[in-house]
Amino acid sequence: MARNIILVLVIVLGLCYRSIHVNAFSPSGWTKGHATFYGGSDASGTMGGACGYGNLYSTGYGTRTAALSTALFNDGASCGQCYRIICDYQADTKWCLKGRSVTITATNFCPPNLDLPSNNGGWCNPPLQHFDMAQPAWEKIGIYSGGIVPVLFQRVPCKKHGGVRFTVNGRDYFELVLISNVAGSGSIQSVSIKGTGTDWMVMSRNWGANWQSNSYLNGKSLSFMVTTTDGETRLFQDIAPSNWGFRQTFTSSVQF
Repeated sequence: MARNIILVLVIVLGLCYRSIHVNAFSPSGWTKGHATFYGGSDASGTMGGACGYGNLYSTGYGTRTAALSTALFNDGASCGQCYRIICDYQADTKWCLKGRSVTITATNFCPPNLDLPSNNGGWCNPPLQHFDMAQPAWEKIGIYSGGIVPVLFQRVPCKKHGGVRFTVNGRDYFELVLISNVAGSGSIQSVSIKGTGTDWMVMSRNWGANWQSNSYLNGKSLSFMVTTTDGETRLFQDIAPSNWGFRQTFTSSVQF
């Protein structure tokens, strides 16, 4: 009898686990594109960027990052997405390293240069799908002298160390929250914020991975509800204590 009860519990728990993870992000198919590099051999020139992650060394993104072309950047909605990139050796045997791949996180925007054609410097022009990669990442798949190579790429799940991080900037009646170190799909679809004793309030994307609220929440602990672009939602309860201050970062124990 006891054995049967345990068996039923195992089955139920297994079904619950499957239902919770039914929307878990899975890799996409392969797409053709091109890749260049920027930022120097130490990637110091990639710091900052249009996603707002700031110092990529200290925020954990390191040197395996890329700026996305207009067609991929999606006005900042793609910030945080991860891509596996392979140099297309069949298309370019001279500058591609055969059988090599690298996984990068999208942290910046590669602006179009509409004064130049796509075969002469306008690689980030619409509708091209292009990656301007940090140089150390690019050199994992290509030979430096080539400068630009054809690639095959796919979106893949992001793997991050530790929990999701929330950096609160702004001022009174204006919270500008950078959400970083997001695993799974990597990119965020929607965010809501809640202070002690308040209802949930929907935030709007200000720029890149920065989300905005126009509420006075000073002196209240802050909670966030975050939904990624693959439909996964996580609750970050009281992630910032009531004595939080602007320009502080709070690391959660929760991850996608």
